[in-house]
Amino acid sequence: MWRLVKVLLLLVILAAGSLFAGYRYWESRLEAPLNLDASTLYEVPSGAGFNRAVADLAAQGVIGDDWAFRLLTRLEPQSVPSLRVGEYRLEPGMSGRELIALLGSDRVVTYPLTIPEGWTFRQMRDFLGGAPKLDHRTTGLSDAEVMALLDREGQHPEGWFFPDTYRYHKGVSDLEILRQALTRMEGILEEIWAERDDDLTIESSYEALIMASLIERETGAPEERREIAGVFKRRMESGMRLQTDPTVIYGMGERYDGRITRADLQEDTPYNTYTIDGLPPTPIAMPGRASLEAAVNPLPGETLYFVARGDGTHHFSRTLREHNNAVNRYIRNR
Repeated sequence: MWRLVKVLLLLVILAAGSLFAGYRYWESRLEAPLNLDASTLYEVPSGAGFNRAVADLAAQGVIGDDWAFRLLTRLEPQSVPSLRVGEYRLEPGMSGRELIALLGSDRVVTYPLTIPEGWTFRQMRDFLGGAPKLDHRTTGLSDAEVMALLDREGQHPEGWFFPDTYRYHKGVSDLEILRQALTRMEGILEEIWAERDDDLTIESSYEALIMASLIERETGAPEERREIAGVFKRRMESGMRLQTDPTVIYGMGERYDGRITRADLQEDTPYNTYTIDGLPPTPIAMPGRASLEAAVNPLPGETLYFVARGDGTHHFSRTLREHNNAVNRYIRNR
């Protein structure tokens, strides 16, 4: 009887030792480095589960002992991650365990997408249309159809998208980028309008957006934005027309070839501030935060005119005579 007990005990010890050795071997396979000589991207496709990803990586030769990964679903089901669609960067020296943790994280590869201040909505859409690895859902749609998809049916799109750098991962749609930019502009505009000066000539946050777009297109010099806003404010107060060239260009549309003629200045388009009173009906570009802030906080002063020096800055004048002299100096002589 005692001999049988010893035999059974020995068998139990051997079985336990074998199980422990097997477990340690399985663990060593998960801790082994991936078969990579260089950094590489792996894309988790839509609808893929953990076993599908393991099979893909094994087929690509990234992992050798795929059985060890499949066994994870039985031995440690709590360690099996839910996968997120996107690209993941795999690095040489990364272990199987680190791979599992990566695929269960939100550390997908992202790409930057920068929308410059002063661009039009058309320029933004063209740029998004060429962005790599973006899901181009708005291709072929009209601006009105795009705005309807953004729950802004009937709203003119110009000016409503905040220029900034956005990041996206593969599979994100251009519509999502537009939605982010729209939400940001609405939030920033509301915030800035709440801090506006008391004696503005503009009467709504939308007029502030329009004014900011004119400022954005007039100058790239940060120190000039508030002064240009001040010129526009004083012109409106005195009944003068704004007479800003960017509105002429916007009204010309695709006909603009890089220069403005006297006939263009006299053409009566809805946007030509040489022929219409006050602001144009919509923004003419996407203004940045600095131009929005200038629009609601114009610089006090007496200047009513400005002309480009040719170096990105402007000469500001109080009188028409001084302005004409500046035009002769900076434009006609050049």
